[in-house]
Amino acid sequence: MQKTFKYRIYPTKNQVDTLEQTLDTCRIIYNSVLADRENHYERTGKSLSRFTQQKILKANKLQYPVLKEIHSQVLQDVLFRADRSFANFFRRVKKHNEEPGYPRFKSPTRFKSITYPQQPGFKITPNGLRLSKIGTIKLKLHRPIQGVLKTCTIRRDIDRWYACFSVAYVPTPRPILNLDNAIGIDVGLKSFATLSNGESIDNPKYLRQSEQKLIVRQRKLSKKHRGSNNRHKARIIVAKTHRKIKEQRRDFQHKLSRRLVDQFDSIVVEALNIKGMVKNHHLAKSISDAGWAQFLNFLTYKAAEAGVRFEKVAPQYTSIICSSCGALVPKTLATRIHRCLACGLVLDRDHNAARNILNKATVGTTESYAWGGGRFVPPLSQEAPSFRAE
Repeated sequence: MQKTFKYRIYPTKNQVDTLEQTLDTCRIIYNSVLADRENHYERTGKSLSRFTQQKILKANKLQYPVLKEIHSQVLQDVLFRADRSFANFFRRVKKHNEEPGYPRFKSPTRFKSITYPQQPGFKITPNGLRLSKIGTIKLKLHRPIQGVLKTCTIRRDIDRWYACFSVAYVPTPRPILNLDNAIGIDVGLKSFATLSNGESIDNPKYLRQSEQKLIVRQRKLSKKHRGSNNRHKARIIVAKTHRKIKEQRRDFQHKLSRRLVDQFDSIVVEALNIKGMVKNHHLAKSISDAGWAQFLNFLTYKAAEAGVRFEKVAPQYTSIICSSCGALVPKTLATRIHRCLACGLVLDRDHNAARNILNKATVGTTESYAWGGGRFVPPLSQEAPSFRAE
């Protein structure tokens, strides 16, 4: 499997100037590649291939000496990046179910990384990270790198610099899995997640906590003149506030996903359409603040790495079905307690939903997974309609 290790690097002032100059040059090349493709298509009606643009880039090195100050493979990767942008654009056009999103020209604040596709363009040494044409940069190797090094991406995050190493990695799965040690997870807004064993995990709401601070700083930013140094300083302050919120959320979700993967051998979640859910303007900010998609992504790759079974089930009816007898118990969003008239079950609605999610698991014999004998059974009362999940 592919895995990325991210480390903080500490370039000197001269190295920062070199990195920023490299980023700016690569950005100009990227924009030129997009412009050349557009102009060539308007003139001939045909697309300009990456191989032709590689020949043009090679010829430009003789005309522009600044290109010789950048590692050749870093420049070539810019062409690959532009080629991938167009490939993704045409793929989205063929699908007809989403906005195509034509490749955009990059401003200085939107081009943030360069990539060394292979060694020896980069090398980890006892003194740090050696980058061709840049030098050796101090590297904080806070954990060992596992796997075979493939690429190195240098990324700028406002005033910080990071090195991201992509590796080919063969994980070591758990020797024995106890599939009875399973858990269903229902993500929400009141509680970030509720487990089928009854555990409720509070929603930290990092964006809401910093919202007032953001309002004040964004208001100051809006009053600054465009292009001024004061506006640039105010923009950096707002960006750092957003970065802190993002890092708090990532830290919380990394720790939670790690605990769940270490504790359970089978994890079942809902296959949520989060892109569709955030179109609800009443809940969009809260859903984005919770970061469900990122959390489920963390769970997915951590489970794959550990050999833990991970399953996504359809979310239909998980909130209204009684997890004990299978009767339908309609609720509004304001109804927080599940009360079943058929069997008398009373518990938190999110806990009931988490149990239903686990009931839908399709591992071997579902009797060990479900309350109610591994399937939804008819209700004991005629007041509530029944639902069967085969």
